[in-house]
Amino acid sequence: MSDHYEKVCRLGDIPDGGVIGVEVGETPVALVRTGAEVRALHDVCSHAEVKLSEGEVYDGTLECWLHGSCFDIRTGKPTGPPATKPVNVYPVKIDGDDVLVSLSKES
Repeated sequence: MSDHYEKVCRLGDIPDGGVIGVEVGETPVALVRTGAEVRALHDVCSHAEVKLSEGEVYDGTLECWLHGSCFDIRTGKPTGPPATKPVNVYPVKIDGDDVLVSLSKES
């Protein structure tokens, strides 16, 4: 993957403490906002293959709405069962009010 960043939305489109789903090319991405910080995770639960962006955000985690799997918004690692595999996380840049995402994996 490249370090190319694509504008996906405006910061104001993401509710503080909330999550929205966007597409970067054909890749579904969940954007989680906490204050001025935005995190990007692959928008497919590694357990049940449903949209994580339909879940809830709390205490630095994104909870899948279907079976309650929880993922750390910084690392993508599962923090609660039934998921055992992480989801990809992607780099995010904020440029003014624009949110940009790269599909290169964060290290």
